[in-house]
Amino acid sequence: MKRFLPLLGATVALVATAGTATAFTPDEHASHEGHGRGGVVVTTGRFAPPESATNAFTYDTALIEPGSKVMVVAVPKRHSTKVQLSVYGLVPNRTYGSHAHQKPCGQLPADSGAHHQHVVDPVQPSVDPAYANPKNEIWLDFTTDARGRATVTTVVPWQFADRRAGSVVIHAEKTATEPGKAGTAGPRLGCATVKF
Repeated sequence: MKRFLPLLGATVALVATAGTATAFTPDEHASHEGHGRGGVVVTTGRFAPPESATNAFTYDTALIEPGSKVMVVAVPKRHSTKVQLSVYGLVPNRTYGSHAHQKPCGQLPADSGAHHQHVVDPVQPSVDPAYANPKNEIWLDFTTDARGRATVTTVVPWQFADRRAGSVVIHAEKTATEPGKAGTAGPRLGCATVKF
């Protein structure tokens, strides 16, 4: 529990900015998913192989070790959405790509679908920077510290409506931005189901 407290502190700060006093303490062995006041979504979990995962799946145990932790907090603002991703126990000093995807996680890496886009690219898969960009999608790339921890926050200038993202996927590489590759970030290493 002590190891996760720095991430919890960042999360409490993020939740506090949404005007709610709700604090969420991740359980050492279980996962939590829920909506706080004001539509705040908090999801915590421990990565596990697909055959035993509940809401946090690791597809590459060398780069996301089973038992490592994840927390996602989504906070709707007046005309925007703030999303924070925190991880603990990943490979130290390594850069990962990460994005919100359309569907919940599943047994296979592809089960989470494509990136969630506010304005959907009519050409799929989307690699056009006009659509595959950090304002139209939720990008959460991060670099871990010497202990394999990272916290990253992004704000997109829109809120979820009828279509909602279903997960946050962690990829092997930093997200590309150039035409023809925009939004790509290599293999899917892990996935956390999030009820945005």
